[in-house]
Amino acid sequence: MHSILVRRLLRPFLLFLLCSSVSVATAVEPFQSDISGRLFQVQGSNTVGANLMKNLLEDYFHAKGVEGVATQALAVENEYRVGGMVNSKAIYVDVAAHGSSTGFKALLAEQADLSMSSRPIKSKEVAQLSNYGHMLGFDAEHVIAIDGLAVIVHRDNPVEQLNLQQIAGIFSGQITNWQEVGGDERSINLYARDNKSGTWDTFKSLVLRKKYKLSSAARRFESNDELSDLVSDDLGGIGFVGLASVRESRALLVSDSGTTPLRPEKVSVATEDYALSRRLFLYTPPAMKNEIIEDFIGFVQTDAGQQQVESTGFISQALIATPSESFRQGPREYLEVTQGASRLSVNFRFSQGSATLDNKAQQDIQRLVAFMAREENRDKRITLVGFGDTKQTESRAIVLSKLRAVAVKSELRRQGISTEPVRGFGAYLPVASNTGKGKIKNRRVEVWVN
Repeated sequence: MHSILVRRLLRPFLLFLLCSSVSVATAVEPFQSDISGRLFQVQGSNTVGANLMKNLLEDYFHAKGVEGVATQALAVENEYRVGGMVNSKAIYVDVAAHGSSTGFKALLAEQADLSMSSRPIKSKEVAQLSNYGHMLGFDAEHVIAIDGLAVIVHRDNPVEQLNLQQIAGIFSGQITNWQEVGGDERSINLYARDNKSGTWDTFKSLVLRKKYKLSSAARRFESNDELSDLVSDDLGGIGFVGLASVRESRALLVSDSGTTPLRPEKVSVATEDYALSRRLFLYTPPAMKNEIIEDFIGFVQTDAGQQQVESTGFISQALIATPSESFRQGPREYLEVTQGASRLSVNFRFSQGSATLDNKAQQDIQRLVAFMAREENRDKRITLVGFGDTKQTESRAIVLSKLRAVAVKSELRRQGISTEPVRGFGAYLPVASNTGKGKIKNRRVEVWVN
């Protein structure tokens, strides 16, 4: 029985190995001397576009040897142009940051070449863009950073943590006074992103779900930063923003049903253990192939690009190691396996309904290979620890969690990296409720080094 499960789990994953090649870094070569004019147009997420896209484009232009790199605001709010000079000829990229949904609409209308999104592409958008290629493929979907959706309050608000049900109750208007969640006797004022925002889509999906509707009393904003600044001045205020926009407000600890309350901090967000962690994406329709865009995305995935991600206030995908003392919970066997080891800031995850590593995991394999190739890591050993969601029996959950770790082990072996025997702990240590669609986050493989 176990051998059948192994074959079923590994078959699509091994097919991927035969048919694709993944690269973390690309060499940054100077632009050709005859280049001029607009290189490409970018539309979509305000979370990505407000600062991160501008900073990445400026860094990219500098790396390519462009002179006089500068950003200028355009006539419409949240639109700008990043440009410079190559051999006395002007080059530039135009960016419009009005919300994730606007990026996909712009691709469909051929008014953009690159879409920014703070949420995964929706199935209806995949269908609408089907003439442009498979929008869920590795060559179309690019994870460029990890973000934690921060639930923010005034710094003097005594409330320290909320669970997802309480947050949903607040934003739906069922909870209207801070005293109902352990705070002072004070009315709650709601601040929310607008309907075009990927941040709103993420909040609606992860918090409100299909059970609640946003209260009509909520004020709506296109800008993360504007929303955050208003909350920081309102003792009764509460809002939600991307991690880079917490600013002078304070982020609460957040928990899902049966999980540990976590604040959106570097390790918890990087591993996507934080209940409101999310990925930030760029989408490139395969049929609209643009070599300069491919070169730009390659730059974003390099150490230099990911350093800018960190500098802008999001969570880099570069791997860092954290000693096990920061994770001292779980079954006895888990503590024994990880004793004295350090956990890497990545969890390998799988495509929904599939045994194939998802697009981010395919990229992270190369990051792990590069991490182990460093001089200080060459004598270290990797231990892969699999987890999953609840199944009909505990033994089945453990078997499936172990097989996920086997899938990662097989790809690392193909890359010349050996690992310790894999371990699987089934539905232990959930990072999301096992009763909702978010349970897919529990199907993960942790990486430990010693």
